[in-house]
Amino acid sequence: MPPDLDQEVGAAAAADGESYSAWLAGVARKELLVRAGLEAVAEFELAEGVFTDAEKSDAREWASDALERSKDVGTAPRRSA
Repeated sequence: MPPDLDQEVGAAAAADGESYSAWLAGVARKELLVRAGLEAVAEFELAEGVFTDAEKSDAREWASDALERSKDVGTAPRRSA
C-alpha cells in the first residue's frame, strides 16, 4: 500500500474509533455491497428492460428524501413508559 494511503487509512480508522483492519474490512464490505447492488440492477434490467428516465428520476427523489429523513432519526427525546 502506498505510504500516503496507509496514513490516510490509519487517520480515518482512528477518527472513527476503529482499528486499522476493522476500518478496512468495513470499507471492503461496503464496496462488495455496492457491487452486489449494481449486479442486481443489471440482472433486473436484462430481465425486465432498462429503467426509464422517469423511473430513475423517481428513484433519485426517493433516495434524497430518505437521506433527509434519516438525519432526523434518533434526535427526538425518549419518553419513559
